[in-house]
Amino acid sequence: MRTESKLFALITLSLYLFAAVYGWWTWYESPIGAIEVIGFTALILSGTLCAMCWGFFAFVARRLDLRPEDRPDGEIADAAGEVGFFSPGSYWPFGVALSATIAGVGVVFWMWWLIAVGMLAVLITTCGLLFEYYTGSRRLGPQ
Repeated sequence: MRTESKLFALITLSLYLFAAVYGWWTWYESPIGAIEVIGFTALILSGTLCAMCWGFFAFVARRLDLRPEDRPDGEIADAAGEVGFFSPGSYWPFGVALSATIAGVGVVFWMWWLIAVGMLAVLITTCGLLFEYYTGSRRLGPQ
């Protein structure tokens, strides 16, 4: 997490520097001597968002052991091992995407009934995806 913390620190400081230069530049070039508010605010808010990420990663990094990517002598092989379980074949993601598409079409054409049907289908397919290996014939573990 130290690597991520350093990266977000660099991005945060860069965005604040860019905001300062942008504010000065727009003030200097303006015929009425005003700062362009939208871009200046967007840069300040982007810097603040990155500062929040920086703070989170710095906070978490103090509580974790050093990972291979945080050590100068770390090798790629040090991070090898099991990452997690990934489904070898599932049709649920297609169902979630189809349901989200139905809800999206409902939003585009502002059909409240289609939005409701799509959101209900999203909930059902998401539950199916989540509980795929806890029920039915694909159940993992003792049955």
